[in-house]
Amino acid sequence: MLLNLLAGLPVMLFCLLLQAIFVTVCLRQYVRFRHAQPAESQWLNILLLSMVMLLMLLSNFVQMAIWATLFMLLDEFDEFATALYHSAVNFATLGYGDIVMSARWRLLGPLEAANGILMFGVSTAVMTAAVMDVIKHNMDRLKREHP
Repeated sequence: MLLNLLAGLPVMLFCLLLQAIFVTVCLRQYVRFRHAQPAESQWLNILLLSMVMLLMLLSNFVQMAIWATLFMLLDEFDEFATALYHSAVNFATLGYGDIVMSARWRLLGPLEAANGILMFGVSTAVMTAAVMDVIKHNMDRLKREHP
């Protein structure tokens, strides 16, 4: 168990840092783009929300690949595609069980699942903040047009 924590916790911490970087960049670009475009349009809102969703999804995919790389380094899988599939199942907390790791490293699965559920929660929070901002801008626009 201690060996699993020593192998998994640094990866989890790296993923937390990576997610923080993605969130910061995503929100900074969102705000910059929002203020650079004075005219409101539905297409602008769709573009902004799509950008946020895609960046958060990309962040989660990168983290799955990082975990898959760890699994490869531990010689758990012969092919990266299999390691990535197993990682995605863990990260998304699907728990299919069709591919399992050796008893020695099996506890990395729940550790990655804890990481994944936290990261999907952060991604959801960022997307919710963007949606709320779009709603706020639309409400403000309606108040200006119809005082």
